[in-house]
Amino acid sequence: MTVAAVERKAIVNRLLDAEQERFKALHPRSAAAWQDGKQHFLYGGPSHWMRRWAGGFPVYADEADGAHIRDIDGRDYIDFCLGDTGGMCGHAPEAVTEAATRQLKRGTTMMLPTEDSLWVGAELSRRFGPKYWTLTTSATDANRAAIRISRMITGRRKVLVFSGCYHGGVEEAHVEIRDGRVALRNMIHPNGVDHDAVSRVIEFNDVAALEAALAHGDVACVLTEPLMTNFGMIPVDPGFHRALRDLTRRVGAILIIDETHTLSCGPGGYTAASGLEPDIFVAGKAIAGGIPAGIFGLSQKIAERLWTIVPHVNPRERQSAHLGFGGTLAGNALTVATMRAVLEQVLTPTNYEHMIATATQLASAARGLIEASDLPWHVTQVGARAEIMFMPQPPRSGADVIAGRQPDLETLLHAFYMNEGILVTPFHTMFLMCPATSAQDVDRHTAVFARFIDLLRQAGAL
Repeated sequence: MTVAAVERKAIVNRLLDAEQERFKALHPRSAAAWQDGKQHFLYGGPSHWMRRWAGGFPVYADEADGAHIRDIDGRDYIDFCLGDTGGMCGHAPEAVTEAATRQLKRGTTMMLPTEDSLWVGAELSRRFGPKYWTLTTSATDANRAAIRISRMITGRRKVLVFSGCYHGGVEEAHVEIRDGRVALRNMIHPNGVDHDAVSRVIEFNDVAALEAALAHGDVACVLTEPLMTNFGMIPVDPGFHRALRDLTRRVGAILIIDETHTLSCGPGGYTAASGLEPDIFVAGKAIAGGIPAGIFGLSQKIAERLWTIVPHVNPRERQSAHLGFGGTLAGNALTVATMRAVLEQVLTPTNYEHMIATATQLASAARGLIEASDLPWHVTQVGARAEIMFMPQPPRSGADVIAGRQPDLETLLHAFYMNEGILVTPFHTMFLMCPATSAQDVDRHTAVFARFIDLLRQAGAL
């Protein structure tokens, strides 16, 4: 590290210390609540992810509505995190709230289908392409089921993923390429899984590596997002999806496309917008308006191959096999009712137009500030999602992210944002719009981002 880099890092650390002290002063009730929470929860809060906020502790939410959250200290935030996508419909959307309340009075979980499910199944196929659908309680569960089905029908073991990916709690995807070797990513502890036996990992956008990895003939499936969103947004190269589809078909590997985040691209996700042809389609998080839910859909050919192994129900036999996926609460009446409300009334073409236009406004304004200050940063936008990254060009792979990321600067930005009343995804600087996000919300972000740049300039960090 150069002398200038060491000095810059020291400046950023001093600024971060100051922002975290300001955060403590602004959030006394949340600070006290966090101390109480640490007495009872393993990592302070109901989910260990809740400790990841840059202030040193999370704010405790009191209520949320639309694109805003208010905490127990009475402070208001423009929410561009939206529950890391789970809240993409906005907080407490009326249609979802009414559907949930109505169904709660009629029964929540009965392990029986409701008539709403008929509408939901037809709508999923209309949006995402003709498929045979199954509901789960999370996208993690949907991905696990898709992997299990792929192994069942191919007789192969390995799952190919891209370095830096995230597909929930799927063991096969907890790997990355680090220092030229395959390793567990993101502080994940070994879990008794032989990843050499079950995983294969390559860099995103690398067609030559993809062809070589598939040539072994042992890959049951490729599990991927249409573009990578969880390691910093990594756009897809032109032609990569065509190569991915052609190569997987050539070697008989199943192509699973996980649209849990890229559902923000439009009513049919990135898949419909770009004409992709997955064998299995997966989504979750926002699909039921924040009620825990995931979906996966099999193409006709994949469904028929599965049915040769596990036929449709024979009415003369008691069916006891659970196939290794699913769950008692999967597809419960409450989830199905809220999913219908989301698909019918919230994630509509009109609302997507607004969300995408708002993201374009935010991205354009941020680019303008970056260019005016001649900073080596960039902004990527895909659909209703945008990200500021502290590197000159969009990365093409996980290796590019590792080489160019500035985590200290990201943490400082996040802490500064929270003190100024803005929430973004705490794991990186990604913004998501919901139907309630307004032009005024975006203007507020633009003003705060300009002040952040001024803070760095005045401190000598630029």
